[in-house]
Amino acid sequence: MSLIHPTALIDPAAQLHPTVQVGAYSLIGPHVQIGEGSAIGSHCVLEGHTRIGAHNTIHSYAALGGAPQDKKYAGEPTRLEIGDRNVIREFCTLHRGTANGRGVTRVGDDNMLMAYVHLAHDCQVGSHTVFANNAQLAGHVQVGDWVILGGFTVVRQFLRLGAHSFTAMCALLFADLPPFVVCQGQPAVARNVNAEGLRRRGFSPARIAAVRAMYKALYRENLTLQAAQPRIAALLEQHPEAAADVALMSDFLAGVGKPGIVRRRARSEAAEGAEGKGEGA
Repeated sequence: MSLIHPTALIDPAAQLHPTVQVGAYSLIGPHVQIGEGSAIGSHCVLEGHTRIGAHNTIHSYAALGGAPQDKKYAGEPTRLEIGDRNVIREFCTLHRGTANGRGVTRVGDDNMLMAYVHLAHDCQVGSHTVFANNAQLAGHVQVGDWVILGGFTVVRQFLRLGAHSFTAMCALLFADLPPFVVCQGQPAVARNVNAEGLRRRGFSPARIAAVRAMYKALYRENLTLQAAQPRIAALLEQHPEAAADVALMSDFLAGVGKPGIVRRRARSEAAEGAEGKGEGA
């Protein structure tokens, strides 16, 4: 039995492993590569310089490898690269990179992108992530491993989401989200550490305690970001078993730029609180 539906339109130059399945009415362009055991549903469009690894499942109406939604794009041969064992659900859109960016939009391994997820040009997504329905990333966003985005999460361009972070439903991010942190709201504010997610991934109580200590330094001690960084680095002596976790947080914070990080209160709320204190003094 053929694994390719007779109504699928596949360019002769496309490179498909013999075990690839393609559903009805799907369209696959000449520069597309698809690895062993991957399954493409019906009515999908795969175009551009797109490379898809092994054992991926791409559901109906997904559009992968389209031109970036960037007015500066002039047809350069930029790329979309998708790793192995990913699940991409219905109506997801993943666009190629831009010449002014990294030139490639990249998705790692073992990710689940639920229906209507959008990854704009030049996004870099790690592995083992879950993007719930309608999560939307603007251009150049970087997402670490094991991140979970709640439904309808929106992330502004050029932001970074650290490994093991978590966003609640409808979160709106205008600043970097540090590793291990849970955020919620519009704009998003930090709420806690993702302790349950860490437990499910096998983190020991000692490592989770170290993560809580880092969160405390960032959010509970009224420190500036610059003052919190050496405090976090010093935790290595108290929590040697969490050396990798402390290094992860330290490296992330060292790369924070102008947008800063998600804070415990939105800026407008903080300003109102300061004004209220002044009036009562």
